[in-house]
Amino acid sequence: MKTELSDAVRDTPEGRRADAVLRKCVHCGFCNATCPTYQLLGDELDGPRGRIYLIKSLLEGNDYSRETQRHLDRCLTCRSCETTCPSGVEYNRLLEIGRAHIDQKIARPWPQAMQRRLLTLVLPRRALFTALLGLGRVCRPLLPARLRSMIPVRRYSPRKQTASRHQRRVILLQGCVQPALSPDINQVTERLLDRLGIACIKVTGESCCGALQHHLGDLAAARRAMKNNIDRWQPLLDQGAEAILSTASGCGLMVKDYAEVLQDDADYADKARRVSEACMDIGEYLAQQETDTLQRLVTARHERLVFQAPCTLQHGQRQSGTVEALLTRLGVRLTIPRDPHLCCGSAGTYSILEPEISERLRRDKLHKLGSSGPDMILTANIGCQMHLQQASAIPVRHWISLFEEEAGQ
Repeated sequence: MKTELSDAVRDTPEGRRADAVLRKCVHCGFCNATCPTYQLLGDELDGPRGRIYLIKSLLEGNDYSRETQRHLDRCLTCRSCETTCPSGVEYNRLLEIGRAHIDQKIARPWPQAMQRRLLTLVLPRRALFTALLGLGRVCRPLLPARLRSMIPVRRYSPRKQTASRHQRRVILLQGCVQPALSPDINQVTERLLDRLGIACIKVTGESCCGALQHHLGDLAAARRAMKNNIDRWQPLLDQGAEAILSTASGCGLMVKDYAEVLQDDADYADKARRVSEACMDIGEYLAQQETDTLQRLVTARHERLVFQAPCTLQHGQRQSGTVEALLTRLGVRLTIPRDPHLCCGSAGTYSILEPEISERLRRDKLHKLGSSGPDMILTANIGCQMHLQQASAIPVRHWISLFEEEAGQ
């Protein structure tokens, strides 16, 4: 693709990066075939190829409008198009640049701006979110139906964890909303790893991974969170921690992207690269361990289970099939649904900001997940889990819960 970027952006780091991405695109349109919003809306400007043209035009200094911003907002950032693209176009990098550029040009309507601001203030703060969730649960019967459906009832009680001491150690990300919404995920992970002779380090002062702020355009706050985490994790890596583990694929993807986000920061580029290389999804990590012990610990062998692969796992982290292969190897009967590459509509805060599109995608996903008559839907990301459970009669759990019973003994 020929580019003529404007003087204002041509020689900036973002401009050079955007130019390199744009020049890879060959207009083939294969990306539209696997884009959820294009499949749903049928509008070229709501598919990757159309959005690439919009961003190109924007960076070349041509006219733009609120509609341009709207088409970019509608992207789920699922990155399915990147998996499909035969030319290796890093669409997500280009989208980040385009969104940041147009947000500087066009002020959002104040209700929308306030909504985004509240999300960046509340969701990344674990203690604040936990307190507000508790209040929401108390008031749940009094709330409107839509808001009530977004507040899950408490299903798990935090268990006291016994500190384990092993020579092998890993850093376990705690997350922002996950400890309040589903504390069992990390609890089961800790007990499972303890049985494998691996101790989990929970880092004091660890902040949000930065994903929420980054996706909502608060890039300065995102970078502050990233640097705080790097400063807290690097000494532990120096002391022998063998990996940084994430049980939420969205958080894991963000940490793996630290190197990309901070590549132009002279003080943090090398440290960010080391942290990104050390980060692994829990499925990716367990797949590298000896399976004998894992086979003894897994509990669900006769249930009918279906796995929903989060976009952040299969398209972002490029771990498509890792969890499925691990569970199959351990004797779990697992069904893979039709069109597993399509997003469920959660996409971080997308389900809040774009509820109509999100709900349509969820209906389609649940129909396909439920077509095999499963006893349970498994996933690998807290956002997908909560989003699907809101509208599902079938229980939705993180796949690590299959180890819950034995790991808790």
